[in-house]
Amino acid sequence: MSSDPTSSVPATSPDPGSVPGSVSGSVPGSVPGSVPERLLALLDRLGAVLAERGDAIALLGLGSVGRDLHRLDEHSDADFFVVVDDGAETAYVRDIDWLEATAPVAWSFDNSPHGRKVLFEDGLFAEYAVLSLTQLGSAGYPPARIIWQRADAPDGLDEPSVPLPGTPLLEEQVGEAVTNLYVGLHRDLRGERLTATRFIQGYAVDRLITILGLLGLGEGGQQDLFVIDRGVERRFPPDVLPLADIVVGYDGNARAALALLEVLERHVTVEPRLAREIRALAARAGT
Repeated sequence: MSSDPTSSVPATSPDPGSVPGSVSGSVPGSVPGSVPERLLALLDRLGAVLAERGDAIALLGLGSVGRDLHRLDEHSDADFFVVVDDGAETAYVRDIDWLEATAPVAWSFDNSPHGRKVLFEDGLFAEYAVLSLTQLGSAGYPPARIIWQRADAPDGLDEPSVPLPGTPLLEEQVGEAVTNLYVGLHRDLRGERLTATRFIQGYAVDRLITILGLLGLGEGGQQDLFVIDRGVERRFPPDVLPLADIVVGYDGNARAALALLEVLERHVTVEPRLAREIRALAARAGT
């Protein structure tokens, strides 16, 4: 999730019928009744529900319903934090009456000790966590958007206390990429093709994306600070990141490894001995 500080919407405590920070209807180009409009309206209603409960402190929107509202589209869902008084979080996770008061729920399940994934009857999807103030202070999350907060809520809930991931070292990422290829090809030759596919067409590709970003070859920054592959098709043109050549499927590990190695060699220095080993392994795996 990337951040846009200018779109943060500060809020103060409402009376139960109003929710400051509401942005429904403000997404440029959105259509009434569209998924973006419905998601924002859902969160506005949720803020109003929480405002009537004495133990809720804030509702924080994340990702495309947070500070990156420009990313909202028909395929978006709602990621959010509900911040509550210390000791109240267990009841919020166990009993979703507050969520059902917002919109009818078709299905949900506990996906962590702190939250759930939920499908609403109207087809909207959401993932959320319920955190106490103490828990929020140790949580890693991107800068958020305050949809609603109580009058006595501490300042700065939308900014994480835990430092965001730092900038990785280029040399380290290159080393990880080529060793992912090396290990993956050995596993392919052993017959462990699924794990080989993950090493070559998953982990090594992630490292390549990081490398290209460090070299400034992308348009804009990383979309999601915690998920490297989000939005890469918009960020890198095919001549820079040839995904069709390096993500070719279960039967194409040798071909993908060679293609990825060639991309690396165009942009960074690869240890010659390791490059030779990778090519030799790919030749064996491709036969």
